[in-house]
Amino acid sequence: ILVVAARIKDYVFSFFPVLQWLPKYKLREYLLGDVMSGVIVGVLLVPQSIAYSLLAGQEPIYGLYTSFFASIIYFIFGTSRHISVGIFGVICLMVGQVVDPASVNTTISAVNQTSLCPNLLCVVDSFQVAMGFFQVGFVSVYLSDSLLSGFVTGASFTILTSQARYLLGLDIPRSSGIGSLIATWINIFRNIHKTNICDLITSFLCFLVLIPTKELNEHFKSRLKAPIPVELVVIVAATLASHFGELRETYGSSVAGHIPTGFLPPHPPDWSLIPNVALDAIPIAIIGFAITVSLSEMFAKKHGYTVRANQEMYAIGFCNIIPSFFHCFTTSAALAKTLVKESTGCRTQMSGMVTSLVILLVLLVIAPLFYSLQKCVLAVITIVNLRGALRKFKDLPKMWHLSRVDTVIWLVTMAASALISTEIGLLVGVCFSMLCVIFRTQRPEAPLLGWVAESETYESLSAYKNLQTKPGIMVFRFEAPLYYINKECFKSTLYKQTGTSISMDFVSEPLGFHTIIDVQVLLAQCNPSVRSSLIRGEFFKEGEDHLLFHSVHQAVDFALGAQGHSGTSASKN
Repeated sequence: ILVVAARIKDYVFSFFPVLQWLPKYKLREYLLGDVMSGVIVGVLLVPQSIAYSLLAGQEPIYGLYTSFFASIIYFIFGTSRHISVGIFGVICLMVGQVVDPASVNTTISAVNQTSLCPNLLCVVDSFQVAMGFFQVGFVSVYLSDSLLSGFVTGASFTILTSQARYLLGLDIPRSSGIGSLIATWINIFRNIHKTNICDLITSFLCFLVLIPTKELNEHFKSRLKAPIPVELVVIVAATLASHFGELRETYGSSVAGHIPTGFLPPHPPDWSLIPNVALDAIPIAIIGFAITVSLSEMFAKKHGYTVRANQEMYAIGFCNIIPSFFHCFTTSAALAKTLVKESTGCRTQMSGMVTSLVILLVLLVIAPLFYSLQKCVLAVITIVNLRGALRKFKDLPKMWHLSRVDTVIWLVTMAASALISTEIGLLVGVCFSMLCVIFRTQRPEAPLLGWVAESETYESLSAYKNLQTKPGIMVFRFEAPLYYINKECFKSTLYKQTGTSISMDFVSEPLGFHTIIDVQVLLAQCNPSVRSSLIRGEFFKEGEDHLLFHSVHQAVDFALGAQGHSGTSASKN
C-alpha cells in the first residue's frame, strides 16, 4: 500500500509541477523579479492579443481570453520557468486560414463557421495531450532549428501580406489556400484605388513611432530595466485620436468595435464540426508543441535546469482545453515575449500568474475603451513584431559558412511556406530535411586514419598533420551507419581508398599492406547492438568472436601480430 501511495504521489507531483516548485518558492528572492516581469509582459500582451485576434480572424476579446487562460494554465502544468505562453503570430495565421469563411466548406452555416475556432482548439488540444500520453515528445527532434526558423520566416511573409489590407483600409476578402500570398497581393493592387487615406496616414505615423522605439529598446536593452511599452502608448494615443477625431464617422476608418467586459458564458464545442478541422489541426498541434519545447529547452539550458518535453506537451494541450469553451484560439510559447520576461527578472512560473492578473484587469474594466481603435493600428503592431523573423536573411551568409545543408533546408522551407501555404511548407521542409539526412548517410566521409604518436588515438589523415601509419596496415573509417542505401558507396569507397579491387585474385601489383581495418572482418569500437546482432546472425564462426575489438589500437596490435597470416582484415564501425 505504501509503495502504491508513493507512486500515486510521484505521478500527481509529476503531472502538476506547481506542487513541486511552489512550496519551495523563495518569497524574498523571487517575488520582485516575478512581479516586475509579469506586469511588463502583461502590458505588452494586451495590445498584441487584440492585434493578433485580427490575424486569427476573431474578435479582439477572444485574444485577451486566450492570453489570460494560457498564462494561468501554464503556471500549473508547465516546467519552464521563463517562457511566455500565449498568442504567437504564426499559430494565429494558421488558425485564421482554417476558420476563414473563404476556406470553410460552403455547406456549413455562418453560425457554425463562428464555432470552428473552439472546435479547432479542442482538436489541437486532443492531439497534444495524446502525444504527451503516448510519450512522443521525441518528435520535436525531427524539426531542426533551421527548419523551424525557415518556416517562421516564410509564414511571416504571409502574415505581413494578410495585414496589408488593413494598412490601406481596403475591404477585400481574405485569400486562403495554395498561393494565397500571391493572390492577396494581386487583389490588393486591383483595389489600390480604394485606399482609405486616413488609415494609410495613421499606419505611416504608427510605423514612424513603433520602429525607432523598438530599435532603441533592442539597442539599449542592457541598460534599460524594462522595455518601453511603446505598443500600449500607441494604442492609447491612437484610440483617443480616433475617438475625438471621429475618424470612423468622418473618414470611414475601420475600428475594433465593441469589446465586452468580463467573460462571455462558456459554450462547449460543436462536436459535429470536428471532422471539418481534424486534418488542419495536426500541423498546428505539431508547430505549437515544437516551438514551445524548443524555447523551453533553450532557456532551461541557459539557466541550468531541466524541462520535460512530454510534460510540456501536456501543458500546451491543457492551455487549450478550458479556453475551447470560451471561443479562444491556439496558444504556444512566443520568443519575443519570453526574451522580455527573462530580461526583466523572471525567476519562476509565478510571473505568468501575474501576467494573467494584468490581463484580467483589462478584461474586467478597460477593454470597452478600445472601441474606436483603428484596425490599421493593430495591423502595424503585428507587422512590426515580424522584424525578428525577417532579419534572418542577414544571417544567411554566416549560416551558409557554418552549414550549407542547413541553409538550403532554411531556404526551401521558407520559400514553400511563403509561396505555397504554411501547412504544405512545413511538410515540404520536413520531407526535404529527411532527404538531406538520407543523402548525408548515403555518401558520408570515409577517410583513412593515421596514428597519433605516443597515444592510442587514430584520426583522419586528410584532416590532421603529423600522423603516422603502421607498416602494412590501413585503417579505414566509414562515418555513417552502414545499411542497404549506402552499402555500395561503402564498398566502392573502401576499394578506392585502399587501392584494392573487387576480386583480389586479379591484382597484378603488390598492394603494400596486409590488413584493412574495415567493417568486413575485424570490428573495432562497435556499439553493443551491432556486436550482438553479428553474433546472433552467426557472422563469426564458432570461437571467432575474439575478433571483436574495443578499440582501433587493439585491432592494429592484433593485425601486427598476425602479419604472417595472409588475407587478414579488420574494421572499425
